[in-house]
Amino acid sequence: MNLVVGTRGSALALWQANWVRDRLVLSRHAAEINIIQTSGDREARPAPAAAGVKGLFIKEIEEALLQQTIDLAVHSLKDLPLEQPPGLVIAAICGREDARDALVCRAGVLPDGTGGSAGRFADLPAGARVATGSLRRLAQLRHLRPDLEYVPIRGNVDTRLRKLDAGECDALVLAAAGLLRLGFDERIAEFFDPGQLCPAPGQGALAIETRADNARGNLSAARAAGALEDRTTRLATRAERAVVWALGADCSSPVGACALPAGGSLSLTAVVASPDGSRLIRASASGALTRPEELGTQVADDLVRQGAREILDHLA
Repeated sequence: MNLVVGTRGSALALWQANWVRDRLVLSRHAAEINIIQTSGDREARPAPAAAGVKGLFIKEIEEALLQQTIDLAVHSLKDLPLEQPPGLVIAAICGREDARDALVCRAGVLPDGTGGSAGRFADLPAGARVATGSLRRLAQLRHLRPDLEYVPIRGNVDTRLRKLDAGECDALVLAAAGLLRLGFDERIAEFFDPGQLCPAPGQGALAIETRADNARGNLSAARAAGALEDRTTRLATRAERAVVWALGADCSSPVGACALPAGGSLSLTAVVASPDGSRLIRASASGALTRPEELGTQVADDLVRQGAREILDHLA
């Protein structure tokens, strides 16, 4: 009996689902993919960066899990709420791709002398139009370069690249992981250091969601997915998501968090920024790899002491 993997139909979502399916097959589990159209895919223009928008892309997939139409769902961890619906669990968090954000520029925008798109964010001319659909990125980018014009953008990775090439903006900032997974390495002009632009909690990691009691014949989707678990990535992303939890924020808030493992420890940095970029608060700490929630709470407490609550309360 095949395990059915549910996913959206975008190029990146399909890449992620096929990556999971191929590894299930390698571990001797027959698997197939079921493409599910979500509310976010059908909605023409959801409000950019609004809380709850990300949920539009997972609601129907989770309903399919609960209705036993599919056995596993593949998500970008950064888009998953901190709590799963009753009856669902994150059965595995897979090894992480590059967690950083990346800059992609329209040819000729940067003064690189070649007419191409190589260069840095600092090289963009004043007034250049930089597109992002993330409130977290927008807040930090405005703090770094208030002299640029920031414009909203939506759509899949390939859609955004087409809009860039058509001249709708001069540059894009988006997750490096999506570009790398889809083979757009050559489009990346610059990787942002997490100390410059702190990525979203869980960025670059894939989460496999299953029913908590999933069993079909002799196959358990949760056990099958468990073979793809990467313990270090799980612990690092737990620390990042603990920051969001402790702040009472969500995955659409202007909160960045990046945990870097080294041996048996984690170094965690997190930021909270006001949407207009006028304030940016940063906190860092290190702790035991095996105590990620404690580390995340410590960093969140530091952010609150510096005034993060005031920024977040103004978003309500």
